[in-house]
Amino acid sequence: MEVKRAYGIYHADGGILGELSYVWGKIRGTAHCALCDITHKGVSMKKEWREMSDNLDFDIELLHLNEQFPELEKITLGKTPCVVVSHGENLEIIVDADDLEGCKKSVNSFRETLESALRSALTE
Repeated sequence: MEVKRAYGIYHADGGILGELSYVWGKIRGTAHCALCDITHKGVSMKKEWREMSDNLDFDIELLHLNEQFPELEKITLGKTPCVVVSHGENLEIIVDADDLEGCKKSVNSFRETLESALRSALTE
């Protein structure tokens, strides 16, 4: 399988209201997104994330729930956060919320998880 692009889908809406709602939910303990924890520290993107994503063989685009295109939204509904790959004409979730949680906020662990998921998908 040749990956054209990957999409990391946050479990939060984008935009000012979405971001504020998420931050308020984090403070109250009612909102959580393991992908946010991997890519960001506070409100800034982690340097390690930028370096890791720059060194992939494909682009990885990070999207909020309300930024997805219809085909992507259809397969991720109720399954976020997650990572979806585009190969050929297909979209496929290869890293799910449990996998992201297992990364424990680590960019290195995410990369290992992503690479393992890609190897598994290639052998199927």
